[in-house]
Amino acid sequence: MNVRNCRYCGRLFNYVAGPAMCPLCREEREKKFQEVKKYIQDHRLASINDVSEDCEVEVNQIHQWIREERLQFAEDSPIRVNCEKCGAMIRAGVYCEKCKMEMANNLSSAYKKEMPIQPEPRKTPSERDRMRFLDR
Repeated sequence: MNVRNCRYCGRLFNYVAGPAMCPLCREEREKKFQEVKKYIQDHRLASINDVSEDCEVEVNQIHQWIREERLQFAEDSPIRVNCEKCGAMIRAGVYCEKCKMEMANNLSSAYKKEMPIQPEPRKTPSERDRMRFLDR
C-alpha cells in the first residue's frame, strides 16, 4: 500500500497514480473546472485574469487545463497560449497545427521500414577458380 500526504490539504490517502492529491481535493478541483468551463461559455470575451478572479482559480491552473486540452476557447476569445515550439498563439493544447504536422513528418521519416537484406547469389565454381598444384 502506497500512502502519501495530499500536496494541497496534507491529509493521508492511498496513492494510486497521477498527482499526489487526495480524492476530496481531486473532487473539489473537478468542481472548479466545471465552474470555469461554465463561466467561459457564458462570458466568451472574458480575459484569463477575469476568469481567474471571478472563479477563484489560479491562472496557472487555467493554463494547465488549456494545455491538457480540457478547455478550448472560441475564435473571438482573447485567451490564448503560446505554442511551445514556435511561439504562435493557439487556443488549446501544447503545439500549433503546423508544428504538430512537422513533428509527425519528422517522426515518420525517422521510422522508415528497412528493406530486407537480399542474400548474395551463390557463384558456381568455374575452371579458373579451382585449386592448382605445382607438381602436376
